Formats: sequence, structure tokens, C-alpha cells
Amino acid sequence: MSKEVRKELKIIPAQVKVVEHVRYVYTCRQCEKENTKTPVITAKMPKPVMPGSFVSPSLLAFIMDKKYAQAMPLYRQEKQFINFRIDISRQNMANWVLHGSNTWLKLLYDRMHVFLLKKSVLNADETPMQVLDEPGRSAKSKSYMWLYATGINSDKQIFLYDYQPSRANKHPKNFLTGFSGFLQTDGYIGYNAVENVTLIGCFAHARRYFNDALKALPKESIVSKTTAGIGLEYCNKSFKIEKDLKDLKSHKRYEIRLERSKPVLDDYFGLFLILCG
Repeated sequence: MSKEVRKELKIIPAQVKVVEHVRYVYTCRQCEKENTKTPVITAKMPKPVMPGSFVSPSLLAFIMDKKYAQAMPLYRQEKQFINFRIDISRQNMANWVLHGSNTWLKLLYDRMHVFLLKKSVLNADETPMQVLDEPGRSAKSKSYMWLYATGINSDKQIFLYDYQPSRANKHPKNFLTGFSGFLQTDGYIGYNAVENVTLIGCFAHARRYFNDALKALPKESIVSKTTAGIGLEYCNKSFKIEKDLKDLKSHKRYEIRLERSKPVLDDYFGLFLILCG
């Protein structure tokens, strides 16, 4: 008559296997009998990830994916491996991660850096971080992770992180040497040192300052009558337009921005030019 189908998700747990690489050594027995020079030939062996270590490419990829894509620290992975009845110390895993990053991923990183600098529009930002055990620096020292990314409509999206011990302007200047185009930032003056670029701002950050100003007002204030309230409303109008355009191609979005966004921005800048005298 018919058939009924019920679907469910099935989880197949990961498997851990010991893979033995065996290679044979060949020699000529007849040569041995005749007391002549005996050739010895050894079969090829796949190169190890790390000489003297049992780590395999799949194991290293598994650990790095867990750590960076799934945010699982090595000490938690250490406990997880115990469930497989495998004792892998976090120190070993840390050494493997460093080896994999410096040996293979750096090649990809450098190549992606080359393509990044060829783009016409880039985004950049930096955020503070703390490194607990860094040679020559106290654990309380503030370091920075810099992020450089292509636009969301780039044919090849690239995101590159660059760790530096400070927020000095020399870091973006050095990293972006060779780039010429539009650089969108949060307005931090350190990016002014980058040469041959056109710096563009971010309305999300501008809106944040308007919002912070409104929060500082007395409760009885009429928000809509304040300069910050007017600025926030202009930002909201612009954001509403961008929300409508997010799924369009860049050229189409540009055309509609000229039609809808430009009048809003012209009024925005015109008003604040008057207010600023």
C-alpha cells in the first residue's frame, strides 16, 4: 500500500586505531653464497609528522581542529583521550601544534597574506590579550591580536591573525606593506601610519558613542531632542537600509545606496557640520 519513513540522527563515535608502517629490507642470498658484494635494498617508509613521535597527520588535525575551531583547550582534550584509553599529555599536544603550525600552516598563512595584499578593500581591528608565560615580559603585560580580513563580498575571503606584543602603529604598517586600497577600521590612530591607503570609518563604532552619550543623560531628558539622539536615529536609518541590501550583489547594493543611503548621510553630515560650527 505505502511506506512510512521515520528519520533520526545517528552518532558514530570516533575511532582510534594503531597503524603500523612496515617496510621490508631486501638482499641477494645468491650473492651471499658466492661471497660477492651483497646489495641491500630497503623499501620506502612514509615520512612521519615528527621524527620519533607517534603523532599522525589525522591525529594532529583532530587536535588542532578541537583547539581552534571548537575552542577545546588541550587539558580538556587530554582528559577526553583518556576515554579512548590513550595517555597523551598536553605538553606533547602543545609541541605537536607548534610543529604543525610552523611547518605547514605557516606556508598557507604566508600565501594567503600575498593574496590579501592584492585586494582593494580590507578590514582591520585589534584586541588586547594576556600571555601568561612570555620571555622577558610579566604575566600582566598587555599584548594584542591584530586581525586583517577581506570584505564579505570578496571572491576569496581571507582572515589572518597577527599576534604582536603591543598596539604600536608599526605593526599594521609592516603587515600591510604592499597593500593599496581602502582600509576600514574603528578609527584607531595607529592605522594612520599605513601608507598608500584610504582610511574609512565604521558607523557601528560611531553609533556606539551616540548610544553611550544617551546612557549618560539624566533620566528626565528627552532623548530625541539631543544631538546624540539625532545622530543615533541617522545611524539606525542607515542600518535599516543595509539590512535590506545584505543579500544583494555589491554592484546592485552600490546603486541602491546612492539612491537611499546617500540622502541620509548627506543630511547626517550636513547637520553635524552646522552643530560643530
